[in-house]
Amino acid sequence: MKVLHVISGGETGGSKNHILSLLQGLPKKEVMLCVFQEGLLYEQAKQLGIEVKILKQISRYDLSILTRFKKLIRENQIEIVHSHGARANLYCYFVSYFKQSFKWITTVHSDPRDDFIRGGIKGKVFTSINMHILKKINYFFAVSERFKQMLCEFGIKEEKIETIYNGIDFKKKFPAKLERSDIGLSDEDFVIIMVARLHPIKGHTEVFKALQKLVLKNRKVKLLLVGDGPIKDQLVEDVTSMNLEKNVEFLGFQSDVHSYFCLADIKILASYSESFPLVLLEAARANTPIISTDVGGVKNLINSEELGWVIPVKNIDSIEQALNEALEKKNKHLLDGMGKKLHDRAKEEFSIEKLVNQTYLHYKKILNGK
Repeated sequence: MKVLHVISGGETGGSKNHILSLLQGLPKKEVMLCVFQEGLLYEQAKQLGIEVKILKQISRYDLSILTRFKKLIRENQIEIVHSHGARANLYCYFVSYFKQSFKWITTVHSDPRDDFIRGGIKGKVFTSINMHILKKINYFFAVSERFKQMLCEFGIKEEKIETIYNGIDFKKKFPAKLERSDIGLSDEDFVIIMVARLHPIKGHTEVFKALQKLVLKNRKVKLLLVGDGPIKDQLVEDVTSMNLEKNVEFLGFQSDVHSYFCLADIKILASYSESFPLVLLEAARANTPIISTDVGGVKNLINSEELGWVIPVKNIDSIEQALNEALEKKNKHLLDGMGKKLHDRAKEEFSIEKLVNQTYLHYKKILNGK
């Protein structure tokens, strides 16, 4: 079997980590990675010993890579092309027109209707193209049952979709390399961490508004924002206008997210849409309890109030209430116990071994026509 994973290469978050974890677990001789551009994904794949090819696309509209892409598939006798993301889907679609003899699978990491949110007319055009291409793909891996149902609602046949949940490595030891004092925090601070792209769909504004209310009761509340993105300047302005400069820290991209999770009392995810966020598993690995909006497969991880909070999307009052309850649990020394229970559940149900084994099994089924 020879499988080629295809992705644009500019990713820095969940889909990048998903692919690297998966390719590390699959048989090295049977998988390759193809990226369109240099970036963190390309560099980390090389460091991990993953066979990776770069097509060196000049821009996202550079169609000259199609010749190199076809040649890569042909010369390596690729049997399965596994795409990730809208741009990868587009170029796989172009190549599929040349009647290449491969099976085409895509993993749906996000709601395709939201991939180009706030993109104006261009975003609407790209969304329309992506939705059209989805219906041309042979098979789908959905990272939650909710996403499988979404694909069915798009008109994709259920028998073409397999739900395979994300997983991460819980066996590897990740040391915590930071102390709170290293970034100006004290043990008395109630530290909230939000690891997310600075993007409209991630819900930062709602978190700021809830934080503003919380700070009126407790000035020792700190919010750490890990990540970069297109709306950073707007979010900085929002923090200033809300007088939250002393309570919110913009930390930018961080390669060692685990150390920051270990500093925090609570992890918050406020997204309007997600699939099954790897960042929640990373928080669980660090024994950090979670507050999350009810998106994607979140309830498959947080299936009990003992493990965290699942709240409605875009609901400021619910965010504030959950943060208040978490603060009370911190004061009663109960948060650590929640984090440990969450870790144990995530380790049991969402390991990298499960992800790898299920993916490999379905590759074989697809090749055998089953």
